[in-house]
Amino acid sequence: MSTLAVLPLQHPLILLPASRITIPVKKELGQQLASLIQESEAQPVLAAVPIVNADSAQGEAPVLNEWGCVARITRLVRPSALNPSETYLVTLHGITRVRLARPLKLTSNAPEFMPYHPVEYGSTSQKEGQVPTREAIDAFKRSSLRLLEKLGHDSGKGSRRDAWAKFSSMVEDISDQRAGWLADVMVGSIISEYADRLEFLSECDPEERLKRATALFIKQTSITEVAKKIAHAVDESVSKQQKEFFLRQQMAAIQRELNALNNSRSNLGAGVGSDSDSGSASELDDDEAANADDMADIRRKIEAMEPGSEERKMSVREWRRLKRIPQGSVENGVIRSYLEWLTSLPWPSETSPATTSAESLETLRDRSFLTRAREQLDNDHYGLEKIKRRLIEYLAVVRLRQLAAEAENAKMKAQEEKALVLAKDAAKQDASTKAPSLPKPVARPPKANPVKGPILLFVGPPGTGKTSLGQSIARALNRPFQRISLGGVRDEAEIRGHRRTYVASGPGAIVQALRKAGRSDPVLLLDEIDKLGQNNFHGDPGAALLEVLDPEQNHSFVDHYLNVPVDLSQALFICTANSLDTISQPLLDRCEIITLSGYTYDEKIHIARRFLLPKQLRANGLDASQVDLTDDALLCVATNYTREAGVRSLERAIGSVVRYKAVDWAEHADGANGKTPERYNPKVVADDLEAILGLARWDGDEREREERRGVVYGLVVMGAGEGGVMPVESIAVPGSGHLKLTGSLGEVIKESGELALSWVKTHAYALGVTESTREDPLRVPEAIDIHLHLPAGAQKKDGPSAGIAMTCAFVSLLTGATVPPHIAMTGEITLRGKVTPVGGIKEKVLGAHRAQITKVILPYANRKDVEQDVAKEIRKEMEFCFVRTVEEALEAAFGKGKLGWRLKALPLLESRL
Repeated sequence: MSTLAVLPLQHPLILLPASRITIPVKKELGQQLASLIQESEAQPVLAAVPIVNADSAQGEAPVLNEWGCVARITRLVRPSALNPSETYLVTLHGITRVRLARPLKLTSNAPEFMPYHPVEYGSTSQKEGQVPTREAIDAFKRSSLRLLEKLGHDSGKGSRRDAWAKFSSMVEDISDQRAGWLADVMVGSIISEYADRLEFLSECDPEERLKRATALFIKQTSITEVAKKIAHAVDESVSKQQKEFFLRQQMAAIQRELNALNNSRSNLGAGVGSDSDSGSASELDDDEAANADDMADIRRKIEAMEPGSEERKMSVREWRRLKRIPQGSVENGVIRSYLEWLTSLPWPSETSPATTSAESLETLRDRSFLTRAREQLDNDHYGLEKIKRRLIEYLAVVRLRQLAAEAENAKMKAQEEKALVLAKDAAKQDASTKAPSLPKPVARPPKANPVKGPILLFVGPPGTGKTSLGQSIARALNRPFQRISLGGVRDEAEIRGHRRTYVASGPGAIVQALRKAGRSDPVLLLDEIDKLGQNNFHGDPGAALLEVLDPEQNHSFVDHYLNVPVDLSQALFICTANSLDTISQPLLDRCEIITLSGYTYDEKIHIARRFLLPKQLRANGLDASQVDLTDDALLCVATNYTREAGVRSLERAIGSVVRYKAVDWAEHADGANGKTPERYNPKVVADDLEAILGLARWDGDEREREERRGVVYGLVVMGAGEGGVMPVESIAVPGSGHLKLTGSLGEVIKESGELALSWVKTHAYALGVTESTREDPLRVPEAIDIHLHLPAGAQKKDGPSAGIAMTCAFVSLLTGATVPPHIAMTGEITLRGKVTPVGGIKEKVLGAHRAQITKVILPYANRKDVEQDVAKEIRKEMEFCFVRTVEEALEAAFGKGKLGWRLKALPLLESRL
């Protein structure tokens, strides 16, 4: 015995095994069927039980038949969004017979819901497994072939005759095991009498089912012969002069045959030539009805478009072409697909010409809009204060421009109403002189007020929250959010769409996002814009975005497939990228760059405590009382097991810890391994992480530094956007005065090394390395080579930021002075001894803070970057030395008076020739 959802079938609907039926259902029942489909991994099944009393539609309580059919839901058509009052259409496929275990009482509104009820399958009966006798099969075969022969002869040429011929071949090849199944198929497709099919539904024994089907086919054969006789009699009695009496003659012939056959039912002719309520014929009728509904829906959408607009003209032109082309042609499908796309976009309509939705307008009118936007950003993201401030400015501009547009539209409307009143007064005064009446002012629709930029471009390492910031903006504005992934897009047509001349053509990603959003003012996130394909024979997808992201042009964006201008001025575009190197300059010029450089460890711990840990607890079926991850453990995970600018690896590591504790809790709850409630400890400390996550990937080796001659520590930015400290090592070896650079260095950093050595050679006498200004420190008193190495040679290194570090390393090697290990530096130098600014200051300072560096030497031009980007708590813990020249950098690194300059450095002179 099983429990299934029971779907009552209205009288006179009946579903037999191996048959298919499509029925309309009300909204409440359709929503239940949709929920049942979503909850099931495969196609769900239910019990379709017919209602046997025909008066249930007049308010009487429905009475269910004892027997029904287990049906699989193969299709559910929902009503369109423009007409939600339409009914659902559900298609059911019969599987096997089923009987209600006990009577099911329904109320008058029972067809509006599906009750769950215990049922018994007909296949559990012993008779179901029996094989019919050969006599029953032969009788069924003879009666069915005779009936199919008459039906096929009377059908003429067409699909129905082909269906009867297909049934005939199946009967000819009938087997003992499939005889019962074939009887179900043929009865469901041929027999139209409700009482006959209802009685046939309750028969589980295959042999009795064949006998009953044989009797029904014999009866249907006699009905077909009578119908043919009636039609022949009518044809003989009707001539060209008596066509007006055709219906009367047919009725008289029917009445004579009814009087002759007293044992026949009174409505024998009702099923003559009619399609079956189930089976393939019903499917054809359903498809035709659905096609008609779709065409009517397209026409309604065309009529709702704004009169005189370009999209309406194109829709009317294509609609007329569609009506002239046969339905079965290929061109018909192409035009129909085009009209479906064209009418599904959120065009301005005659009733609502304004493109901004009412929900968005109501949100912007709210006086607490900015307050709620700040709360939304704070709830979704921790830190990022500078970025949040810029986004609030952005949202404030959106709101002010919209309010200004509403005030302008209200003023314009008042002026038009005033002009209309003056026109009416003037018409009354001039009526006696028969002056021509003034034209009536036409009420213009309110103008859209697009926010013309800027286009925001979030640039930062992976996992720093670029996509989620776009979602927060959409929630704050109460607008739909659509993400368009541009990673790997190498065809211009994927942005602008394929032309209709191509096979399987369609619109581009922008138009598809507008259709999914359903509104003309969504928030569109162009994700991974830096990973667009380069210019090739498919076109340049980056160039296709130039019009999309230009506020002065995107009000008339033309998709190649639609070939109609689409207004994108109401949409808010937000772009994301990991790097600016691969973005073309014209495209970059249209965007305002907002950099997300990464999170500090303090911010990561807050994010993990506030967002990541609760998310992983929910995902693994635990709560906060079952897992207690201490702050020391979180800090250990962030520093020793993950090293990134974002928090994705941190979330994965926290998920591993939570899953480990989930196993412990499951064993504790089940009493496995002898665990007792006292032995389960929800707390996770730093010492437990090695047993859970294994050995740490980074054990803090960068903190193990020593003070040695020729070794200084520079600041670098790694590939993932994370900063760090790297030693710059140099040694002197016998040679001929050359410089050797190793460590997988790029061309720029090699040039920085040669530049640093040239400066040291120039100032060797002032530093006390040589006894004369003309001596080479690498050749006097003996010839040596300098070997400079940057560790981790497997990682490629390049960039203009190692000039100060290399200079200090050379000075330390040649003079013997050492730089304390708690000092790190970054900056580039020139031949004149100036220190130029570098990038990645925030990442480098964070890396130095992690490595317990207490003093950082930076270019003076990067002072503003430290004040704006570095957190206050870090600035309080570290000492920053901002230098303008190499001399100031050496004094800050070695200490005042440690080098012992022989003579004061000469002032820098610039030629004015």
